[in-house]
Amino acid sequence: MAGPGATATARLRKRRRRAGWHGFLYIAPAMALVIVFFILPVIFTVWMSLHNWPLLGNPRWIGFGNYTRMVSDIRFMAALRFTAYYTVIVTIAIFAIAFPLALYVEKQRPFVGFYRTIIFLPVVVGLATASLLWVWLANVDSGFFAPVALALGLADKRPNLLADFDMAFATIIVMVVWKIAGFTMIILLTGLQAIPSELTEAARIDGAKRWQRFRHLTLPLMRRTIALALIISITGSVLAFDQFYIMTSGGPQNRMISVVYYIFNQSFVSFNLGYGAALSIALLVILVLISIVQLWLLRVGEDRP
Repeated sequence: MAGPGATATARLRKRRRRAGWHGFLYIAPAMALVIVFFILPVIFTVWMSLHNWPLLGNPRWIGFGNYTRMVSDIRFMAALRFTAYYTVIVTIAIFAIAFPLALYVEKQRPFVGFYRTIIFLPVVVGLATASLLWVWLANVDSGFFAPVALALGLADKRPNLLADFDMAFATIIVMVVWKIAGFTMIILLTGLQAIPSELTEAARIDGAKRWQRFRHLTLPLMRRTIALALIISITGSVLAFDQFYIMTSGGPQNRMISVVYYIFNQSFVSFNLGYGAALSIALLVILVLISIVQLWLLRVGEDRP
């Protein structure tokens, strides 16, 4: 017969198994959502990418034909280059605005809560809505910017801000910075407020100037926060679609076609669903690589004292 010790051990194991099943039941709804709305669609997209999948008619197996086509697709490569160019420019612009704003609203001063609210307010506006708003603002006839530029003597006639590539690109950059900078500011503000005030005060007592405190204290302690905000900005820029579709429809001269815009055209305009699926998988791989870089940036120096 089993002794009291064996009986107690069996009861403990049974209790642990029961607790494990309880935990599984708690996470089961979330697992079901992930499986239904992410894993299964990704598997189906991979399956589609291996076929010539027209809108009408039967799909035809072509293996990796869509992926080999992708490598030689000049328009897809142009979309990749434009997306990379846009990502670099808009990320630099967002941080150039968001970081000084975070430094400004981090200090306790009169109306600082009002300033934070006003700066963050555009974030709550949907990107499609913001794009439509700026299409109206940039309209050459009934908009706001064109008559103001003419009245201030900045132009000889009302400029059409969305007709020229450089002006349209600059307009989109300004719109995105106006829309997103407040969100990035909040992330950076969180990092700034997490810095112990004792460290800043000690550096000030030791004679460190403001720039020295910022370079040798603030930036190193905000490394992980900056990395997080940077990766969020890059990921959002890689997935850019609404602003190009609504504000310029990919123009002028099809020079503003991002990767997501190109996938949309191939899938829902040309109805090359198999090729669009292959492009989507390629974009997913790019985003996974960015996520890996994000995790690496967040873990670098984690074990340092």
